[in-house]
Amino acid sequence: MSEESDDALMRAFAAGDGRAFERLYARHQAALYRFVRRLLGSAAAQADEVFQDTWLRLIQARHGWHPQGAAFRTWLFTLAHHRAVDCLRKSGREVSVDVDVDDGDAWQPAGEPWAGWPAPGAAAEDQVFWRAAGQRLLDCLEGLPTAQRTVFLLHHEDGLSVAELARSLELGFETAKTRLRYAMSKLRTCMGAYLPAGGAR
Repeated sequence: MSEESDDALMRAFAAGDGRAFERLYARHQAALYRFVRRLLGSAAAQADEVFQDTWLRLIQARHGWHPQGAAFRTWLFTLAHHRAVDCLRKSGREVSVDVDVDDGDAWQPAGEPWAGWPAPGAAAEDQVFWRAAGQRLLDCLEGLPTAQRTVFLLHHEDGLSVAELARSLELGFETAKTRLRYAMSKLRTCMGAYLPAGGAR
């Protein structure tokens, strides 16, 4: 028996099939929660609230839902994005809209470059290194403006193209492309500052 699509499950849920919702939840809950936590950054303590509110909004929207040209998962993640931005604003964190102008200065992380990185060596040390690298990437990601962090996560976590980003976030194509380019540039600079000199690893 072929796996039912998200659209089919959502239609079934709208028609009153509670098991369809359970399957949608099981299919997407881990990725959605990871997306919300990374999007909120240092406000991740509110991730549970945003995560639960996103599913609540899905439940409330079930009768009027239709695909509208976007994948179900894209729609779900966009709901989470809007709820996370609302949460950040309510908590007093500035959500900058002026993120599409290049100030010409390379963004540099705080702290001593390469500090705390394990030396190359045995497999166990490699695992420690890459765990540290993953944590560093999360720290660098938190340093991005929310709008840039959003397009990066949707592009790399959910696989959205630039055109899909623009449509989902109601942005112009060039705006979405610019935000993704700046996000990638800043992350490369941030990660590069913490990698061993000469890029050896």
